[in-house]
Amino acid sequence: MIKEWATVIDWDNGMAQVSCDVKTSCNSCSSRAGCGTRVLNKLGPQTSHTISVPSEQPLVAGQKVELGITESSLLGSAMLVYMSPLLGLFVVATLFQVLFGSDIAALCGAILGGVGGFLIAKGLSPRLAARETWQPVILSVGLPPDLIRTTTSSEMSQ
Repeated sequence: MIKEWATVIDWDNGMAQVSCDVKTSCNSCSSRAGCGTRVLNKLGPQTSHTISVPSEQPLVAGQKVELGITESSLLGSAMLVYMSPLLGLFVVATLFQVLFGSDIAALCGAILGGVGGFLIAKGLSPRLAARETWQPVILSVGLPPDLIRTTTSSEMSQ
């Protein structure tokens, strides 16, 4: 099970809207100065993802929840997204090379196969995402923000 903490935005009739922050591995290794990934991450927007998760327990905005998703569903979706365009690229490029016998035909086949594989992945993903085993679940729930009370040292001395 892959776990991640999220913040509740809203809860209504058993469905919670939660926001997950995008995390990168940058700033955690010693090669920060010469890392190309760190530079690319600075260029892109630092966004958060909002998803709906079923929750029988009432939740309040600002409350933290721990989400979990099975490794098999994550690996399956990654295989679909990355492998179907790659497989389409190689298969159609090879087919066009054999049928037409030219490199230009193989290039056109590679482009068509890659785009076709992408479209296949895009078409299959909603059906696969509807499976219950591919949905994130709430594993644990933190305290609501209004129940947490902090005191400072100046408040304690009075």
